[in-house]
Amino acid sequence: MVTFDLHDTKAKAMIRYSLKCENDHRFESWFQSGPAFDKLYAAKMVTCPTCASTSVEKAIMAPRVRTARKAAQTPPPDLQQPDAPLTTPQNDVERAIAKLKSQVEANSEYVGMEFATQARAIHDGDAPERPIYGEAAPEEAKKLLEDGVPVAPLPFTPSRKTN
Repeated sequence: MVTFDLHDTKAKAMIRYSLKCENDHRFESWFQSGPAFDKLYAAKMVTCPTCASTSVEKAIMAPRVRTARKAAQTPPPDLQQPDAPLTTPQNDVERAIAKLKSQVEANSEYVGMEFATQARAIHDGDAPERPIYGEAAPEEAKKLLEDGVPVAPLPFTPSRKTN
């Protein structure tokens, strides 16, 4: 999910899309703009948070329409100060995913884009056995599963290590 600081005077309005994957999981996500969504979609970077499918499409959603009178009285709900930061889990599912993410990150080694290589090496006995997590292209993950390497998609995006 892409977010921005509501206090940042340079922040631009964002767009929220209702989305659904091929498995009919429905979710919402924010994008910098319509073209930004299109670019991420074309690069297969829009994924279902439930099953990690990249076969995602826009779902039908009702537009937010405000009368001129209400528009003059209050800012749009999307630009009002939220009760909690956008990163704070808002429901039981989000809390469970946050807890899982915390446990995975505390008890596993992040190997980034080397996940497929590392998982195969551990499975083949060429690397020490240890819990790892990281990122892999869908084709790489499918090949690992076909070869009997036990892997599973995570319902969250890993926190990337930065300098």
